[in-house]
Amino acid sequence: MYEGIVQDLIDELGKLPGIGPKSAQRIAFHLLDADESSVRRLADVLVTVKDTVRFCEVCGNVSADEKCRICTDTRRSDEVICVVEESKDIVAIEKIREFKGRYHVLGGAIDPIGGVGPNDLRITQLMSRLGSGETTEVILALDPNIEGEATAAYLSRLLGPLELTVTRLASGLPVGGDLDYADEMTLGRAFLGRRTI
Repeated sequence: MYEGIVQDLIDELGKLPGIGPKSAQRIAFHLLDADESSVRRLADVLVTVKDTVRFCEVCGNVSADEKCRICTDTRRSDEVICVVEESKDIVAIEKIREFKGRYHVLGGAIDPIGGVGPNDLRITQLMSRLGSGETTEVILALDPNIEGEATAAYLSRLLGPLELTVTRLASGLPVGGDLDYADEMTLGRAFLGRRTI
């Protein structure tokens, strides 16, 4: 479509998740119109992120050090580990300020169609962490989609022989939602996750 390096820029931006061809083109032309210092600052931040950010050796969270701030926080309990797919899921859970345990990032979910199996995830590291005997509960905070369900089922079977409580986050109707707008799966989950009041 465009000549040389401009098309290369659009192609590279289009490889980012959630960025389609139109968005990639818009971002490319925004960068071309921006002043040079802004573009250089963005380029410097990208290079610095790749050079300095790593993953926590304990939980797999994004970190600037060998261990993330959550793993080094002595006020957190080792009795409960919340298993999530990605580091961004930790941010979502931390916003509610309710969970005071530890995390474990799998690095994705089982997806046979996408070529992701259990060996591609950080499941071995999770099992090693559970070997210490300090943990009494594992919370599976995985996405409520086919891949998340497959991963939760796999982990439930794997953790079954251990003397642990394995729980799954409840899912169902959002606060303020109407029943007639809920799809069958969401409504079914709401019934399964019901509790005494």
